[in-house]
Amino acid sequence: MRVKRYIVDTMPDAMQKIRDELGKDAVILSTKELKIGGFLGMFQKRKIEVIAASESKEATAPKGKPSRPVASSPSFPPIVPRAVPEAYRKSTAMTSQATGHSQPVATADEEKLPSKDNRLSAAVIAAAKEEDPLSQEELLRLATHKTSADTVNPASAAGSMSSASTPLSSSKEDRLFIEIEQMKMLMTKLARFQEGLPELPEPLSQVKERLAEQEVSPELADVWVDEAFTAWENDGKTMSDEELVAIIRASAQTFLKDRIGEGIQDGTKVVYIVGPTGVGKTTTIAKLAADQIFRLRKKVGFITADTYRISAIEQLRTYASILNVPLEVVQSPGDVQRAMQRLEHCDLILMDTAGRNYLNELYVAELHSLLSPSEHSETYLVLSLTSKSRDMMKITEHFSKYGIQKVIFTKLDETQSVGPIYNLLHEYPMQVSYVTNGQNVPDDLLSANNDLFTNMLLGAQRT
Repeated sequence: MRVKRYIVDTMPDAMQKIRDELGKDAVILSTKELKIGGFLGMFQKRKIEVIAASESKEATAPKGKPSRPVASSPSFPPIVPRAVPEAYRKSTAMTSQATGHSQPVATADEEKLPSKDNRLSAAVIAAAKEEDPLSQEELLRLATHKTSADTVNPASAAGSMSSASTPLSSSKEDRLFIEIEQMKMLMTKLARFQEGLPELPEPLSQVKERLAEQEVSPELADVWVDEAFTAWENDGKTMSDEELVAIIRASAQTFLKDRIGEGIQDGTKVVYIVGPTGVGKTTTIAKLAADQIFRLRKKVGFITADTYRISAIEQLRTYASILNVPLEVVQSPGDVQRAMQRLEHCDLILMDTAGRNYLNELYVAELHSLLSPSEHSETYLVLSLTSKSRDMMKITEHFSKYGIQKVIFTKLDETQSVGPIYNLLHEYPMQVSYVTNGQNVPDDLLSANNDLFTNMLLGAQRT
């Protein structure tokens, strides 16, 4: 077996090299997107690492020395789409996301590949001694990935084989994706030309692309980029890349300056937690309670109105038991008032509410009837950063009509994009007070921090 690694610009380049060097029966073991060069996580060149292997004697035989007469050699067509791994065809549609993890790949023609774990591992390690490009440890890792792929259940394997018969080849898909990206860049430049705007210098184009990857709205990104462009022109177009990025960073931090809110105030008696289903409201309440109990030594009480989910009450009851705090369950505005009276001895009352489809404003109005906002209460809207930006906007629009001005963003650890935070704060007069970045109570609760968001948006600042 021969195993080789290729670093290429596009997948079609890799396929051509694999066909030329390893033959028509070559198998792609893994693909991984790489980013090379640049600074601050930007201005990097994208490359694709492709690792391929072949057991065919044809691949190892010297060119020009066929083992049989040429006339009797059967002619084979080029690699067909079904010989290209299904995993790659799915990943090429998302080449703008750098996962950094190689994935196991299986081909449709499994009968051509060794099916035994020990045969594959031995063959790969033996190939490592023949071919120098990869270390034995790296190849053994690939062998492990491949054997894992062999153990996939028949149903999923059949699904992969059926989807592998799509008429559009991987090479065509890759070329189409590249052409679309080129057209988008061309249209952007054309739009600036038609509007009488000068073309952006390359560093600012890279920054603007980064902001787009972070899902910052074009309107907001244009404001920041135009500020940097104006400064660049006024400076005689001599600014360095670092200076241009510093201007964008300053604009982003200035934007957040008045949109970062404080946490729970000292004089607050009641905190209402509202938000759609599945965003982590109950866990967030437990984190807030633990913070108030352990850091500020407050006596805390729980109220829950989430009677739609059977597990919700038990979940909060578990947290209440661990934190040794009282819990009241309510179903109506009258129940809420009676529960408040029973918890009067507490310094702070945290009220959990039901998660509903708050894209429907009727549910928002129904929820608001349970709440009793006052000068000694605060209401926090909890939103997940893994939600669609458009849905977050609509939900915020509905809740903002009832005077809610504070937001908690959850699941920061499950996303690489913080643009939706900026977009929401740009559209609505809200302040972000907390973010959560995991399931651990109380550790994974952070006070909103300007540097935290800016570093995720533009990359950590070099010192």
